[in-house]
Amino acid sequence: MDAPRRPGRVTSFEVAERAGVSQPTVSRALSGSSMISEATREKVLVAAKELGYFVDERAARLRRGHTGTLATVVICKPGGGARDVNPFSYALLGGICAAAAERGLEVLVSLQSDEDKLFGHFVERGQAEGLIVIGTTANRAAWDYFRKIGETTEPVAYWGSPLGDLDWVSSDNEMGARLAAEHLVEQGCKELVCVGSRTSVQRQFAERVDAFLTRAGELGVEARLAEIEPGGERREQGRMATEAILANGEPCDGIFAVCDALAFGVMDALQDAGSSIPENVRLVGFDGIPASELTTPPLTTIEPDLDQAGRLLVEAVTGEGPHPSVRRVPVRLLARGST
Repeated sequence: MDAPRRPGRVTSFEVAERAGVSQPTVSRALSGSSMISEATREKVLVAAKELGYFVDERAARLRRGHTGTLATVVICKPGGGARDVNPFSYALLGGICAAAAERGLEVLVSLQSDEDKLFGHFVERGQAEGLIVIGTTANRAAWDYFRKIGETTEPVAYWGSPLGDLDWVSSDNEMGARLAAEHLVEQGCKELVCVGSRTSVQRQFAERVDAFLTRAGELGVEARLAEIEPGGERREQGRMATEAILANGEPCDGIFAVCDALAFGVMDALQDAGSSIPENVRLVGFDGIPASELTTPPLTTIEPDLDQAGRLLVEAVTGEGPHPSVRRVPVRLLARGST
């Protein structure tokens, strides 16, 4: 028995026949042309609805010289893939997609890692109207590649680039770190430690470290840096730094980890050592990734406004706002069980 034939796609010519008008009239009516009377437009709309006809928006945009699409590249670790992407990048990607959707735009997403397979010429190929680059700073070759793309492709915007000469959008790192210090002091902490790095390719780490230590000093509380080992996975870096803190035997009743992934490792090490959170040590992270709400106890964290981050990046490549040199996204403290 033959399989039932799938119905073909309804065409504008069929709509024209149903409405009793010409095909060009259908096109003008559905595109909102002022040349078409309201009575004729209504007749066309009714016929299109009855037949289940939908305008091919992509084709219409291309005819007008627009793709209606933005490309977003998520840089992964060398040799990595979707499972290796920092959850923060996925959350930021959600903000970008939401901001694009508000403007009737689609987002083409490309996860890239290997140096010999990098590609960023979406605008030149007519696949997109602009390019946004986000992702890990651990892949320097990829950032160098996309720096060169930015020299010849317009428009391009970046989030948290490790390269000082790129336009970028980033969290208000200093404000977030100051909020963390103030919160820990308000909770009664007297011996603070910042788990982070001043030398990491993550430039925002140094900003967070310096702002935290400075604000703690302003509040009259001792604070020191526990430098993470370079390279490696963030959670393991946080664990190793905390094990070193515990081995040194120096007093510590409050820890600020400069990203949530580090904070997860801090939490692992403290709990393995039998140190209760928050009774013995209070802990604050930074990034507000969804998983921070699911730890035991839930992690207090600094959350950037990723909706606004998405808007700033989209505006930068659609020409709606000023192209960023450095644009700071506001942050807020989410107080949870770890403090």
